[in-house]
Amino acid sequence: MTASTPSFGPTPDPREAPRAFLEHLYRVAVDRALPLSTLGAHLPPPPKGRTLVLGAGKAGGSMVQALEALWPADAPLSGLVVTRYDHIPPRPEGVPQRIEIVEAAHPVPDAAGQQAAERILALTQGLTADDLVLCLISGGGSSLLVLPAEGLTLADKQRINKQLLESGAGIGEMNCVRKHLSRIKGGRLAAACAPARVVTLTISDVPGDDAAVIASGPTVPDATTCADALAILDRYGIEVPAPVRARLESGELETPKPGDAVFEGHETHMIATPQQSLEAAAKAAREAGIEAHILSDEMEGESREVGKVHAALARAVAHRGEPFARPCVILSGGETTVTIRPRQPGQAKGRGGRAGEFCMGLAGALMGQPQVWALAADTDGIDGVEDNAGAFVTPDTLARAGVAGKKLSDHLDRNDAYGYFDAIGDLFVTGPTHTNVNDFRALLVL
Repeated sequence: MTASTPSFGPTPDPREAPRAFLEHLYRVAVDRALPLSTLGAHLPPPPKGRTLVLGAGKAGGSMVQALEALWPADAPLSGLVVTRYDHIPPRPEGVPQRIEIVEAAHPVPDAAGQQAAERILALTQGLTADDLVLCLISGGGSSLLVLPAEGLTLADKQRINKQLLESGAGIGEMNCVRKHLSRIKGGRLAAACAPARVVTLTISDVPGDDAAVIASGPTVPDATTCADALAILDRYGIEVPAPVRARLESGELETPKPGDAVFEGHETHMIATPQQSLEAAAKAAREAGIEAHILSDEMEGESREVGKVHAALARAVAHRGEPFARPCVILSGGETTVTIRPRQPGQAKGRGGRAGEFCMGLAGALMGQPQVWALAADTDGIDGVEDNAGAFVTPDTLARAGVAGKKLSDHLDRNDAYGYFDAIGDLFVTGPTHTNVNDFRALLVL
């Protein structure tokens, strides 16, 4: 089996087909993050003993299949990886299945994720120094690999997770809490693998590519503390059962720290990152004759506000040719957040994720600016929990929405990006992409 064929054709003309051009850049970015073309360079040789494969994340299915294709056929290989429902790609012809893949819920965990985590932890029993553990980790693993700390139920974890998701907390804050309320995250899985050697292969979906944050770092040291977790819970008004809070206050739920001997000899390899995907998209734009500028792969903050900032930049380029000359593409990545607004009595619940929320903020601030098109989408193909990856913004977005009877402020008030962009045919739907390097945003200024 060879590297996958790109899922895109020739580059569309940006002036004739701006939406198709932006979609092409997204496809290029996603393709750069698919594991089959990147994983092989980081594989260690087979060990003296057996090779156990463990893992979790939205890219788990494609990572497993890449490993099965690249690992020597005569070398033993077994294990268990958990991914999100409907995220197992079609099996490539000629690649036999050697690793079990199971599915669970994301972004709020479920019983299937707990059962998978229990099984994964159980598989570490009896490992020896001659054995190798390959851990395949990608974004989404925090929800998929759920094993509540003593004193917490699955229902407690579901509630805490949901409250964190709706609070506007950053991914680092959320995962700090998750690590300290888990029996498997925050380096604990690596500790359970001792004395075997652990090699972690990870796809980054977090600003800064910190392996301790990706999927709440089940195989790497954790520098955050119980005190940090308590401060975050208090900051966002999230309660935990009194006995669990007492264990946090006493430090009983502390995670393995940097320098701990349990991590000696372990390796972590970043096989795909947001920056690499943005660079691939920039290269594709330049090859089409459009200069590209990457703002950052670490954008965080409230999605709609980040959208407004991008709009201000695009308008400056359109009006004055500063700080970038026209035509150009402005690219950014990272992980923004959405704070869910309280609903008014009788108000319909909104739908949508951070990409759509960004697009609403962007469209409002652009105010119909001519010659500016945009696409914001999650690279896993799922914006929040919906069936779209994101949405498009065009010079006539506001006008078309007005004709459809859609008022932007109403949709912003109830976080309903899905309803807004669905009404005008501007949802961007890809289905699961089988990778995840988080947010992708591209603004085309002609």
